[in-house]
Amino acid sequence: MSIEIPKKINIGSGKNFRDDYINIDINAYWNPDICFDLNQPFPEKDGQIFETHRFGEVQIYQNSFSRIVAWDVLEHITNLTTLMECALNLLEVGGLFEILVPYDLSYGAWQDPTHVRAFNENSWNYYTEWFWYLGWEKARFNIETLHFKLNPFGDKLLADGKSTEEIIRSPRAVDTMHVILKKMMLSDLDKQTLQKHKIPSHDRE
Repeated sequence: MSIEIPKKINIGSGKNFRDDYINIDINAYWNPDICFDLNQPFPEKDGQIFETHRFGEVQIYQNSFSRIVAWDVLEHITNLTTLMECALNLLEVGGLFEILVPYDLSYGAWQDPTHVRAFNENSWNYYTEWFWYLGWEKARFNIETLHFKLNPFGDKLLADGKSTEEIIRSPRAVDTMHVILKKMMLSDLDKQTLQKHKIPSHDRE
């Protein structure tokens, strides 16, 4: 009897192991399904085979996953554009990339010495409307949802009648952002935008 391979990926799984996902982590200590440094392209080639303890040989193809989850991961990634492009390539059209990250004005953004970046609501522009800057020629992300998790100070500001705009501009009021990105193929308008901003290959050298 063959084992069904999940169509969902949990990257940087760590202690947040999910039974119904393919779990990927850089640290073998957490016993992930696949041990891999996500600062590098994943997979290194389309159709790459990985040996897993739960599913046996797993072949990873682009455009074949319905959901990717990254909770408390992206702030540790040095080559973030590499990871974001890998996620875009791995997802099927309409697939979702669910992200939880520290907000840049929170204590949690920089209290961890292993964090290399923090995030705010504009951190997703280059993967959505400004996709052309990264040279993405086939698909991009669209923001489906973006929610702010307030800490007690933020809750008090909300109770005092402060607007969301005022709250997210207040240091130590927001702890994290929960974002869901959706993969979409470039529209005709997107392709026109890409051509308008495209850098000639000889200028990239």
